[in-house]
Amino acid sequence: MSALPSDLELSYLREKLTKGLPRTVRMEEELPLFCGYSGKPVQATLSSLKMLDVGKWPIFSLCSEEELQLIRQACVFGGAGNEVLYTTVNDEIFVLGTNCCGCLGLGDVQSTIEPRRLDSLSGKKIACLSYGSGPHIVLATTEGEVFTWGHNAYSQLGNGTTNHGLVPCHISTNLSNKQVIEVACGSYHSLVLTSDGEVFAWGYNNSGQVGSGSTVNQPTPRRVTGCLQNKVVVTIACGQMCCMAVVDSGEVYVWGYNGNGQLGLGNSGNQPTPCRVAALQGIRVQRVACGYAHTLVLTDEGQVYAWGANSYGQLGTGNKSNQSYPTPVTVEKDRIIEIAACHSTHTSAAKTQGGHVYMWGQCRGQSVILPHLTHFSCTDDVFACFATPAVTWRLLSVEPDDHLTVAESLKREFDNPDTADLKFLVDGKYIYAHKVLLKIRCEHFRSSLEDNEDDIVEMSEFSYPVYRAFLEYLYTDSISLSPEEAVGLLDLATFYRENRLKKLCQQTIKQGICEENAIALLSAAVKYDAQDLEEFCFRFCINHLTVVTQTSGFAEMDHDLLKNFISKASRVGAFKN
Repeated sequence: MSALPSDLELSYLREKLTKGLPRTVRMEEELPLFCGYSGKPVQATLSSLKMLDVGKWPIFSLCSEEELQLIRQACVFGGAGNEVLYTTVNDEIFVLGTNCCGCLGLGDVQSTIEPRRLDSLSGKKIACLSYGSGPHIVLATTEGEVFTWGHNAYSQLGNGTTNHGLVPCHISTNLSNKQVIEVACGSYHSLVLTSDGEVFAWGYNNSGQVGSGSTVNQPTPRRVTGCLQNKVVVTIACGQMCCMAVVDSGEVYVWGYNGNGQLGLGNSGNQPTPCRVAALQGIRVQRVACGYAHTLVLTDEGQVYAWGANSYGQLGTGNKSNQSYPTPVTVEKDRIIEIAACHSTHTSAAKTQGGHVYMWGQCRGQSVILPHLTHFSCTDDVFACFATPAVTWRLLSVEPDDHLTVAESLKREFDNPDTADLKFLVDGKYIYAHKVLLKIRCEHFRSSLEDNEDDIVEMSEFSYPVYRAFLEYLYTDSISLSPEEAVGLLDLATFYRENRLKKLCQQTIKQGICEENAIALLSAAVKYDAQDLEEFCFRFCINHLTVVTQTSGFAEMDHDLLKNFISKASRVGAFKN
């Protein structure tokens, strides 16, 4: 190991360095690109980022955390889950994504990576929404109006044309005096339910999915009659090319494509008009959900039945054989309260009365042939994390959570004079705190406040920003300081032996290092015996040696620190030509 340079050599090297080096040696360890530090506080926390509910869908990664907090309803759709529509607390509607066939309703087919407001629906509140494969959108407002837009090659928008709809169009044919309360979309056909229990359908009809008795496409809404003529329908659903309707008696009526037995009629023949599922005789169905080519129903006793395609195990029967008759699905002894499926996926999900969520079928490329217990709290999460594509199976409702956790409550109380029983006087300013919390969180305060009945503590050893940041850390577990101020907090953390805080300070300093402050931060790391930070700052200085040696910080560098710096730099070959 080479000896430390003499004072004469040191003087020569300082002059040599400040005039510039012929070359620098880049250390092999990569450094983060923080050279453009702006001087703003850097937020540091050691805890992992909590994923927001809607943030589980990849498309929402394009939204800021502030935007996500405003969302109250959301629907993720499209062939790759690359489009989204959402509403905010202000009842504004925004869209985002690839905009295939104008499905964002913005009046063009341009994709957008930033949320854009859907002004044409300004003032409208969404009651329900569904989407097709084109995709096309069918939306019902809280006033019962229907709007459609997007792909329209098969008249699935119901406006009497086959032109793609670039903006929302109000659909009134045969619906002008009706209040629509539920909507459903197949791949290229549409279905709506009115408040008086009537069903209307339109769009692609190659397999009888419009229920008109023919296979001719239906350009405008047409009431589905036949067996439903005198029935009151309470809920509807669509598979890729089929339809389901549950009436108030609990009977299920089906029509459309049946090549995989998804109508549950015991055969594979298409059905151009509604037909009752006779195999469910005596069973009262409450809900129905359709996958791409399979069907789930939920009875009033909390039992699930499934039928149709099963190549991915989506029926949950323990095998991959299609079923043309309703087959019981054994989830657990607990009652099932919710079923979930989506016409664009082969995934199934269910939630029990006890709050357990199960999934089966195609799950991230795997075929899960029996209901699998997940760690999720809602069926929506199954489709966000395991469906292909990652879409929403229904209009997602995000309820505002006014409940504060213990941690959130503590954060609110920091520096609150109304609840505090102790105040610190620093640089002529007060910082309000709570004795019991300080004693719980910090060993120093546990001893210093033990027999101290004073309600004011004067502090002169540290500056106001540093001491306030320290107290705030005890309430929040995080710090928000500039790197230069973090050096002062590092001094405090060392003095109070707060090792976790010391790590946070070092993290903040690392994130804010630049050529101008590198020497000062290196000096602080040495002073407070922060060895990991010292090594980091040293590597940064070596990798940016030419610029660092031109700074005022280097010119004013402590004599002993400079000696050690040059000796260590020479050992890594920083001065080789």
